[in-house]
Amino acid sequence: MTVSILHCWKKRSDSPRRRTSCWLALLVLWATLVCSMADAAGLEFRYTELVASEQEYLINAAVNLQMRPRLQEMVEAGVAIPFRAEFSLTRPRWYWFSETVAEQVLDLSLSYHALTRQYRVKVGGLNRNFSSFDEAMRALLSLHNWSVVERSRLRDGETYSVSLRFRLDVASLPKPFQVAALGSRDLDLTTGWTSWALQIPREPR
Repeated sequence: MTVSILHCWKKRSDSPRRRTSCWLALLVLWATLVCSMADAAGLEFRYTELVASEQEYLINAAVNLQMRPRLQEMVEAGVAIPFRAEFSLTRPRWYWFSETVAEQVLDLSLSYHALTRQYRVKVGGLNRNFSSFDEAMRALLSLHNWSVVERSRLRDGETYSVSLRFRLDVASLPKPFQVAALGSRDLDLTTGWTSWALQIPREPR
């Protein structure tokens, strides 16, 4: 399937009917990819941690993604696959709703450049090129030293709730794939929210 899709995708002078056939083939492959990942739990965190530096708190995390061969077919056929990491830090309050202290998002994507035969991973505003799909996937699914909140915003002696999610960013897909995603739970690929408590120690007086 990969060879035939790539073959038709490279012929930019093809007729509208042939281009439509290519899009339909990609949509079928996309649906197969997503349904397979959904059946295999799709996305899940391998580990998550929030670490303190001198001035800020940083997120480190790694995500497992199933069905990589089909994902590679999609990327090499010319479709950039977008993901989004989302962070939330709240302070519980017994008398009211929790206070939102910080929220951050980080956009990531994986694409393929046929001329250079390089996989490109975009993390925020940073682009990195890789010669192999596996290397690119490791970079895409790893969050390293992501700055999420300044230490000065957290109060000594308080307990906070940290939440993290990693998901497919359907809204950033090409329009035909967005249409295919409408009303489909199978296309809602996400780790779900992972939460844990953060206790800020009191400074000795």
